[in-house]
Amino acid sequence: MRYMMFIKHTEDYRGKEIPAGLIEAMGEFIGEYSKQGKFIDGAGLKSSHKGKKVQLRNGQLSVVDGPFTESKELVGGYAIVDVDSDEEALDICRKFMELHRVHWPEFEGESELRPFETGAPGSE
Repeated sequence: MRYMMFIKHTEDYRGKEIPAGLIEAMGEFIGEYSKQGKFIDGAGLKSSHKGKKVQLRNGQLSVVDGPFTESKELVGGYAIVDVDSDEEALDICRKFMELHRVHWPEFEGESELRPFETGAPGSE
């Protein structure tokens, strides 16, 4: 079963340097799960200053250039994992956030974990 993990935080983390210990620990984390065939893809995302939103409201499309100052939290990165159970996906997500807690103690954010649709949209 595939899951998407999003890391979310406020925009002000964009200008901060990521601690070297976290970068190293993330490399080991990704390497471990890649060898097991469980880490499919992942990446950090650039600042919302570089982004655009295409919005549909009242039947009209509009494009909004970043930064998205009205957003309280932004997706800062993602990972796709392929695991055997919800529990295993949650375990990986917790380990991912634990790396942040240990190697970047002042970081505040969250990781959202969601399974991919495998059947008809909306099905369980």
